[in-house]
Amino acid sequence: MATRLVQIHMSALDDSALGGFWAKALDWDLSSEGPGVTNLEPEGFVYPDPVAVCLDIVAVPEPKTVRNRVRVDLATTSVAHQAELVARLEDLGATPADVGQGDVPWTVLADPEGNEFCVLEPREIYRDTGPIAAVEVDCVDPRAMARFWDEAMDWTLHEVTDDQAVLRSAQGVGPYLTFLRTPDAKTVKNRVHLDLRPYPGDDQAEEVARLQELGATKIDIGQGDVPWTVLADPEGNEFCVLTPA
Repeated sequence: MATRLVQIHMSALDDSALGGFWAKALDWDLSSEGPGVTNLEPEGFVYPDPVAVCLDIVAVPEPKTVRNRVRVDLATTSVAHQAELVARLEDLGATPADVGQGDVPWTVLADPEGNEFCVLEPREIYRDTGPIAAVEVDCVDPRAMARFWDEAMDWTLHEVTDDQAVLRSAQGVGPYLTFLRTPDAKTVKNRVHLDLRPYPGDDQAEEVARLQELGATKIDIGQGDVPWTVLADPEGNEFCVLTPA
């Protein structure tokens, strides 16, 4: 049994408006599975496919209050492309953000609802990821996160040090998932979280039980009666286990 990362869940005061920003930022198609939910995926994409991690933007009444611990990094192919992308994103409504990054070659921006993200300088490792180079997760202990997430998903662990852990789909396509060491522990519910999906024929309840044995815990974030299960990883980061597909 195994799961794989299929989408990023992002909370928003206005899912439609924020979805419009990200659809233009990524050049992805926009749709909606129902009121208060905006779905984004590449044109012609057949879900689920590791070539891309989709984006689901869901309306919530609570505004953003703290810096996100989960965010995306956008890939670029040249210094000129990076500058052009930053300018285009600012025209779409992004604003420069200072998260203490100092003098770095990447640019930190915030989307129209304040969600931080990075526009990276060109890096060879991200040449084939698509527009999202990586999903970054702040953590206190990257090695512990590597132990959990390497077993939680069928993704391949590429690197683990005291400062970061890096995974990518077993097929070697799509964005990377990176856990970065930070001194700050999680204090509030994450506004952005990961959604995992078991494979066809697997049992969702058995998969949830397996993840709990690895160190996940069931949590209630007000989800009510839904077909997915909400868990938290060993550092308290919420994630959902969807139905098999």
